[in-house]
Amino acid sequence: MDQMLQHGYGFDPTYGYSLDDLLAVEPPVGPSDFAPFWVARYRRALGIDPAPRLSPSAVAIPGFAVAEIAYRSTEGFTIRGWLLQPIRGQALRAFILGHGYGGISEPPRDLIDEQAIYLVPCFRGLGLSARPPISREPRWHVLHDIDKRDRYILGGCVEDVWTGVSALLALFPALAGRLGYLGISFGGGIGALALPWDERIVRGHLNVPTFGHQALRLRLPTSGSAAAVQDFVRQHRHVLATLAYYDAAVAAAFIRQPMHVAAARFDPVVAPPGQFAIYNALLSDKRLFVLDAGHFEYPNRARQERELMAGLRTFFSTL
Repeated sequence: MDQMLQHGYGFDPTYGYSLDDLLAVEPPVGPSDFAPFWVARYRRALGIDPAPRLSPSAVAIPGFAVAEIAYRSTEGFTIRGWLLQPIRGQALRAFILGHGYGGISEPPRDLIDEQAIYLVPCFRGLGLSARPPISREPRWHVLHDIDKRDRYILGGCVEDVWTGVSALLALFPALAGRLGYLGISFGGGIGALALPWDERIVRGHLNVPTFGHQALRLRLPTSGSAAAVQDFVRQHRHVLATLAYYDAAVAAAFIRQPMHVAAARFDPVVAPPGQFAIYNALLSDKRLFVLDAGHFEYPNRARQERELMAGLRTFFSTL
């Protein structure tokens, strides 16, 4: 980042951290039963028959046949989204795409591989998977059942990834061992929580991931969903016990797959120290792409996005 970005926020979205400072952020220590908690949830999710169902979609993406997909997840949720299959040639690999907290109205079009299959699920409560009484609004969605460790909405969204993997493999068993995950913002944090326990996902990419280093996340000013959590915690301190199990930086230390992370130095929505805490916690083979900013328009954005896409094509070419 060659110069300070101009902004209208009442706080500094760099939080005063230099790149060296960000790379020195120590990930937090999680609860002693962090891994057993998630492993038990993963095993239960593996017992779900996703029974994926495809139906026609009105979405058109050049080079791909697009269908709507519905599959069963935990707690009786039906997860809906899209399945993209290449029209020409044989699919060489598959990806699950995790969307941001703004929700998703159609599949993304900036795809890294024209010979891949893409599952684009809408996480429970959002987009096509909306279901009362869960709010579609991020500031309320992020609080749903936050006082119940075993029912907090983020855990269900993680399970939607695992059951999505099961749905993909039910449809395309030949692609076992060739699955990748790409998640941005909300989907990045959910991916960090999901990947440690699911070896069926071979490589992962997290773009400006959230839910990293909850203690920092609760202290740093923000315009994102974390502001709602901060407000809630001021009145209900006991939910800190729940959030300790939903820290993407704690989870990242358990990831064994090769990982690619795009982390921003300036971000008014997902504080950069939390993003870098996730990257710093990774003990596996890892790559870092430093963005000038996240959740913000900036002069070098188009160039950096092209460079990032090129790097991702190389990173996932071994799938």
